[in-house]
Formats: sequence, C-alpha cells, structure tokens
Amino acid sequence: MPNVEGGKTIAVDGMGGDSAPESVFRGLAAVAPADFRFVIFGDEDILKKHAHLLPSSLSYEIRHADVAVAPDDSVLSALRRGKNSGMGMAIGLVQTGEAAAVVSSGNTGLYMALAKIILNTIDGVDRPAIASVIPGRKGPVICLDLGANSECEVKNLVDFAIMGEALARSVFNKSDIRLALLNIGAENVKGSRLVKKTSEILRRLFDNYLGFVEGDYIFNGNADVVVTDGFTGNVALKAIEGTAKYMTTELKESLSSSLLSRVGMLLATPALRKFRKKVDPRLYNGAILLGLKGVVVKSHGNSDGIGFANALRFTMNILNNNIFRRIEEQLEKSKLQRLSEQGEAL
Repeated sequence: MPNVEGGKTIAVDGMGGDSAPESVFRGLAAVAPADFRFVIFGDEDILKKHAHLLPSSLSYEIRHADVAVAPDDSVLSALRRGKNSGMGMAIGLVQTGEAAAVVSSGNTGLYMALAKIILNTIDGVDRPAIASVIPGRKGPVICLDLGANSECEVKNLVDFAIMGEALARSVFNKSDIRLALLNIGAENVKGSRLVKKTSEILRRLFDNYLGFVEGDYIFNGNADVVVTDGFTGNVALKAIEGTAKYMTTELKESLSSSLLSRVGMLLATPALRKFRKKVDPRLYNGAILLGLKGVVVKSHGNSDGIGFANALRFTMNILNNNIFRRIEEQLEKSKLQRLSEQGEAL
C-alpha cells in the first residue's frame, strides 16, 4: 500500500450497515482516491475476506475490533461496550487526531451518542443535528435535523438553524442564505407551540428567514436551509427516498411492459438516465452530524457500494474544501454565542 502525503486519513466503520462489510469495500473501491488513507475497523478476519475488492493503489489499514454492535441493539446497552466497537474506535481516531473524519452506516442513535461522548459538542450547542444536502428544482437544499433528535426544544431548533446556515454558507459559497422552518402549513397560526416560538426567534435572528414552509417546499429550491426536529425530518427523508424508488421502479416496469414501450425506452434512454441521476437517493448519500468537535459523516444504513461511495465523496469534499473549519468560523461570527451570552429565554 502506498504512502499518502498530506496526512488525509478517514476512519471507517467497516461493519456498520445492512450490507456491510461488502458495501463498505465496494464503496472504497469505487472511490479509490490516491490522496487519502483509510483505516477500516471491525472483525479483522471478516474484513480481510473482502480486501480483494480493493485496488492496489488504495492506501488503507484494517484494525481489529472485538465488539460488534447489532443494528437492533438499544443505545443504552450498546453504549456500555460501544467505545470498544469498530464504530467507537473509528470515532476515537478523530478524537486523537489520527483521522480527519469518520464515516459509518451503523445505528444512527448509537453513532450520535458515541460521537457526542467521545468528541463533545461545540460550545453553545446542546445537541448535534444530522444535516444533508437534498436536490431541489432550483438548486440543492440543506435539511436538518434528519434523525438525531426525535424530541426537541426551542433552543435546539434555533441551534440547528444557526448551524444549518453556517453549513450552507460554506457549501454553497454564498452569504444570502434563505432559511425556512418546516411546518404543517405556511400560515403563522398553524403548528405547535414549539415551531411558533422558534419561528418568532428565527425572525429576529435572520434577515432572510422565510417563515413556515410545507414539505413540498423542500424541492422547489426557494429555501437554502429547511429546519425541523429529527423525528419529522427523518420521516420526511424516508418518504422522499421511498417515493423516488417507487417512481423509478414503476417507470422502469411501465417502459418494459410491451414491445412498443421498450422501443420508446431506448429512444428516451438519455432522458431516463438524467431522471434517475436526479432521483436516486444513493447519489446524495452522506450526512454530517453538525455541532460536534470533528467531522462525523453518516451513511444510510441500507447503503450499497454506490451509496457508500458517495458518502465517502461527501466526506472528502468536506475535508478538501475545509468546510468544517469554515463552519466553525461561521458559527463564531454567528448569533449563537451572542444568544448564549444574553441568556435569552428559549
């Protein structure tokens, strides 16, 4: 394995996810960057059986972890031994500075809990949030929280908004970030006390706050950041992904149902490829846990090799463009610290 200049190292949970470790190794093989090094954690005997999938040009190392965490393990029981699991050891590599980032497709609740314990949160932030880029008609949209916090308080949603804006400024390289709050309706009278109170504060904090938006607003691209609690965000994300898969499957079956349809499918192949690229959730895989003192990226639990490869690309993009550092700088300039100092009642 060649030496990698620059010390760009990514820790990988080799056993996390429904299709691991095969999906992990196929993802690594599909990306195979020459300027990054990967440390893969898990059962060494199992991981080595998949090493043949990796090209000789890839710089990697396999490290053994005695403990394996099952997808259905409770967070409490898994935390008792989680630090010695492949997931915990991978996060630990970021904490020691040996790795610049960590990627896992494992249990989301455990991943967030371990990352928070091992890395700690940024000053002023109570809870991390899962943020991801979702394709919109007029441009990509950052949505958060997508599953880290099923129950939130007003301060949590305000923190998410501030972190989401900082991420958008860094990723989209623009200053006029348009922010919205997900609700059951756009009218101010609709929604729970939680979103109403949050909306009042966001209106005072952000010049470009658009107010409440409904779920369909995510796709029109008029907002750069859409904020919600983790329960609602995760349900919305899974509904979006399920709809995309349903549409793709139905379209494929319809176009292959007859000879005439198959001829039409051949003629429409370029357009269909473009359509599939836009709606395939695997191509947008990869979400960052914002609010932690380190780059922690979550890949979908059901990711295949293509999905995991894109989670790795997402991670490398964050590192190559110093996005995490830029997020920290934006947070330092933001109203988060001022809000905390003022002790504003949230």
